[in-house]
Amino acid sequence: MLSTVPSGTGFQPTAEQLQVLQTASEFAYQVWQSRTGACQTFLRSYPLQSTLTRQQIDDLIQDYTLDENYQLANEDKVMSGLRHLRMLLMMRWIWQDALAVIELEQLTDELSEFADGCILFAKDYTYQQLMAQYGQPTFINAKGNVQVDDMAIMAMGKLGAHELNLSSDIDLIFVHQARGETDGDKAKGTRSIDNKRFMTRLGQGIIRLLDNNTADGFVFRVDMRLRPWGDGSDLAIHLSALQKYFAQHGRAWERFAWLKARVVGHIEQPFYDDIQALIKPFVFRYYVDYSAFSALREMKSLIQNQVAQREDLDNIKLGAGGIRDIEFIVQAFQLIYGGRHPQLQVKSCLAAMQALCQLEYLEERTYQELQAAYRFLRRLEHGIQAINDQQTQRLPHDTQWQHNLALTLGFDNWEGLLATLNQHRYHVNVPFERMVTERQIPDQEDDELEPEHLNEQVARLNEVLTEENRALLQGFWQSKMVANLSDEARERLDNAYPVIVHALLAHQEQQQLANTALPRLITLLEAICRRSIYLVMIAENPNATVELIPMLSASPWIAKELAQYPVLLDTFLQQRYRHLPDKPELRDILRQQLLRVEPNDEEELLSVLRLFKKNQVLAVAASDVLAERPIMKVSDSLTYIAAVVLEAALERAFAEIVKRYGYPIGQDGDPVTEADCGFAIIGYGKLGGLELSYSSDLDLVFLHKIKEQGMTTGEKSVSGMKFAARLAQKLMTYLNTQTRDGRAYEVDMRLRPSGNAGMMVVSCHAFETYQLEKAWSWEHQALVRARAICGDKRVTARFCDIRRTVLALPRTIEQVRIEVTSMRIKMQKHLGTSQWQQQAGKFHLKQDAGGIVDIEFLAQFAVLAYSHEHPSLTKWSDNVRIFEEMATLGIWEAQVCQDLTDAYLRIRAATHQLALSEQSLLVDESLWTETRALVQAQWQHLMGVESAE
Repeated sequence: MLSTVPSGTGFQPTAEQLQVLQTASEFAYQVWQSRTGACQTFLRSYPLQSTLTRQQIDDLIQDYTLDENYQLANEDKVMSGLRHLRMLLMMRWIWQDALAVIELEQLTDELSEFADGCILFAKDYTYQQLMAQYGQPTFINAKGNVQVDDMAIMAMGKLGAHELNLSSDIDLIFVHQARGETDGDKAKGTRSIDNKRFMTRLGQGIIRLLDNNTADGFVFRVDMRLRPWGDGSDLAIHLSALQKYFAQHGRAWERFAWLKARVVGHIEQPFYDDIQALIKPFVFRYYVDYSAFSALREMKSLIQNQVAQREDLDNIKLGAGGIRDIEFIVQAFQLIYGGRHPQLQVKSCLAAMQALCQLEYLEERTYQELQAAYRFLRRLEHGIQAINDQQTQRLPHDTQWQHNLALTLGFDNWEGLLATLNQHRYHVNVPFERMVTERQIPDQEDDELEPEHLNEQVARLNEVLTEENRALLQGFWQSKMVANLSDEARERLDNAYPVIVHALLAHQEQQQLANTALPRLITLLEAICRRSIYLVMIAENPNATVELIPMLSASPWIAKELAQYPVLLDTFLQQRYRHLPDKPELRDILRQQLLRVEPNDEEELLSVLRLFKKNQVLAVAASDVLAERPIMKVSDSLTYIAAVVLEAALERAFAEIVKRYGYPIGQDGDPVTEADCGFAIIGYGKLGGLELSYSSDLDLVFLHKIKEQGMTTGEKSVSGMKFAARLAQKLMTYLNTQTRDGRAYEVDMRLRPSGNAGMMVVSCHAFETYQLEKAWSWEHQALVRARAICGDKRVTARFCDIRRTVLALPRTIEQVRIEVTSMRIKMQKHLGTSQWQQQAGKFHLKQDAGGIVDIEFLAQFAVLAYSHEHPSLTKWSDNVRIFEEMATLGIWEAQVCQDLTDAYLRIRAATHQLALSEQSLLVDESLWTETRALVQAQWQHLMGVESAE
């Protein structure tokens, strides 16, 4: 290895050069100080003024992965060697960049070539190890011949475009050819496994060699989230599955991602051609792709919304006028016109920009400004990342490093750098704002929204408003808050005001509605005036703003959510409530948002999960209020939202714990994978019964099928039991932690085996033993409303088997009747209305006799009493379908089941409306006499006793 050459014979920097390095990077300077001899030797062989060829990079990788006998080293030494090489190269690149002796394109190209070389080395190294265990993966080709399977490594994002930055992660997707199995032979000491498992382990090996953070650091952070289905899916996908995914599930934002896709290294021509034949028609359309406009508009809205939410001017990538905005402009043009113009089918942002200018899609001046901004921002990005070798695009807050960064980039001071940065941001923001815009046109044909008609409109509004509300509105305009607004914010408020007045007047026939809404509207305006991008949204969406008024009037809860989290306003103004997404659509929306979160940015992850939940719940509430959706549809949607959040949280938590400890061993003796993680989330109560409301908490139980005594595969190894426990803890952190965006969900774990005294996560075997031998009757009642939500399919299937077995245990009807009635009486005593409330004519819709709990207990009684004779009753976890099944089986009269279902839905609809109105479930009994009497009568008829009083 080169680092073993004696020091003193290498490169001797000048004092000025060393000062430049120290000013530019604390990380690189520490590398120089701690390894001076190795650095000197390295820089003598590869001087700062020279560039590196791909051959030199490959030779270096080979040199640093050999042992002292010049043989390929063991895995520990290979990992150590690659990390030492990366350190030396990073020191060299940072120094070159700080001395301005390397062009932007050359630097990003060398970084990308090094990444390619490391990936291919890791692939070959891991492949040889796996082949020694399992033989070669093979499949039967179209001609009926046995063929060796290969895995193409797709470089995405910046690596795909040869645009890696100094501390970039690498986005990869693994694609292999076909299903099949390895040609392992026990006689030769190898065993056969299927190709999917082989390729998964190949992928895991590549990630381990490059991504694991050891005492020597890492080589590259590997991000696999762009693969089809994202986190939680198989690491490798075969060609026919990829083709099916593109055809049935590929989204517009994934076309953006695959635009930059590139095969790393060489693969056989037929395989390469097959991949290109899939990617090209997915990304590019032959005709001008107008269908992309609405999707691009959605993506642009998402970007603007995140910028408004963050108010993050320090982020030169994600902030307004940043790198992402430039990439959006360029890639949007590529998607729309790339099918007609092959010269746009390039991966480099700068090359695509130049082609767009030549084709006159970008004006010469805009092109010059965009490419200058891109070069400046990328150079600034390198300067930021060089400081501490961190994957960040945020400007430093430390004044010393602000000064150092300014000097490194050729500025006299920080103010000069910021002035140039803001000028470039402006040059990016102007064309970005022009992209795929579409202002809503108001329904009216007249021009009443024009400013010159405002006084007339306000006069009409004053006739509608009460005296108190007129004073409130006048007080708002005369407030200190409005007086202290910046010129830009005041201008935006003035532009939005005609739209607001128009929206209130649209409901002048319903004066009560407008008057109820106005105080809540003013609270909302006070919340958004200083984040004035939301005022622009109101001004640009007059029709949607009209619908805002009945929303605010109907629900103080919605009004409070909007005022507290103005970022939610975009969901409403985009009128997304007109279509409530199903579960796959929700999954896709959240996945797209999570792709913008760096793998190690836990704060942003929590923010995205919380805001996704709030946005989607708000859309459901708007749909509930404005479109009067059926209660079953509303609950289904709220339950899907929770399930999708749980899926994403589990996938990210699993990835984080694996990164720390490696993969645990499954009960089959093999390490688990992302797709079969050995862990599952079980939902009880309203989540289990698909009956969530707006403020429901989540009753959860965690199960696993991990070998508890087996050790994980990572360098820092822990037992399977510890892995499962830490995964559960991480999940709870993601869901339960209070942040500025609130909590994702309140989580209740008391229904797990042994309750609060029990383990947070248990094995399927322990769960089964507990349910069969130790569980109380009320725990079997709870199991009726339990359902597998997400996780390893083998674990969820096992849970379903256990649930079915437990619920179908032989029980006498009398035994179940006594136990259920006893439990109901206990609940009524603890949670029902007090005697004085009953005397005052109050009725608690949930807890009192004749309320929801009575109906739920009747459903649970039915399942526990009759399932051993009628196993189909165990299929459902929701009350409505349990009653349907009871009627179908003829156990209870159809009319009885229908009456219970109608009463149940009526009460549940009322609880939803009360939640939106922020009112108690304690209501006037006289309004519920008939429903309550019906439920009590059915309780007495079916249970043989009067319902609890």
